[in-house]
Amino acid sequence: MITSRIGLRRVEFILVYRARQVLMQLGLLFFIAVFWGFFPVFTAIFTFPQERAMLNKERSADMYRLSAYFLARTTSDIPLDLIMSVLFLLVVYFMAGLKHEDDAFFLTVLTTFLCIVAAQGLGLAIGAILMDLKKATTFASVTVMTFMLASGYFVKKVPVFISWLRYLSYNYQTYKLLLKVQYKEKNDWVDGIKVGSGVKEVCILLAMVFGYRLLAYISLRRMKLHSGA
Repeated sequence: MITSRIGLRRVEFILVYRARQVLMQLGLLFFIAVFWGFFPVFTAIFTFPQERAMLNKERSADMYRLSAYFLARTTSDIPLDLIMSVLFLLVVYFMAGLKHEDDAFFLTVLTTFLCIVAAQGLGLAIGAILMDLKKATTFASVTVMTFMLASGYFVKKVPVFISWLRYLSYNYQTYKLLLKVQYKEKNDWVDGIKVGSGVKEVCILLAMVFGYRLLAYISLRRMKLHSGA
C-alpha cells in the first residue's frame, strides 16, 4: 500500500509538473508572437515620415525611381532583424525546454521571421499613409493592441462581433504556427486553438508581408511632391 501511494504521488507530481511546464511554454510562445509583432511595427513607422522632406526633394529632381528607393529602404533592416531574432531564440528556446529538434528550432526561427516581416509591413503602411509620427504611433498602438487581444490568449471567449479580427492578426497566425511546431504530434487542439497543417497561416502571413508593402508603396506614389522642399 505504501509503495502504491508513493507511486501514485510520483505520477501525480510528474503530471502536474508537465502541465505547469506546458503552461509556461504557451506563455513564452505567445510572448514571442507579441514581442516580435510589436517591436518591428514601431521601428518601421519612422521610416518614411522622417525622410519625407528628403524624398520630396530628390524625387522632384528625378534622382531615382521611387520603386528603387522603396525596395532598398524596406529591405535594409531585414538582415539585422533576422540576426536579432535568431540570437534571442538561441537563448530563450532551449532555456524554456522547447523541442530539442533541429527542424522544430528552424521552423520556430522561420515563423518568427515571417511575423517580423509582416509587422514591418504594417508599420511601413501606417507611416506611409499618415506621414505624421504622432498620428501614426497612436494608430499603430491601437491596432497592435487590438490584434493582441483578438488573438484569444488573454480572452478565451472573444465576442462574435470582433472575433473575425483574429484572422487579420499576425500575432494570432504566428501563435498558431508556433503551437503547431511544438505540439502538433501530441494534440490537434492546443490552448483552445485548433492546430491545422499550417499552410493557411503561412499564406495569410505572406499576404500580409506583400499586401502591407504594396499599400505603403501606393501611398508613397500618391504623395504630393513639393518642389524645393
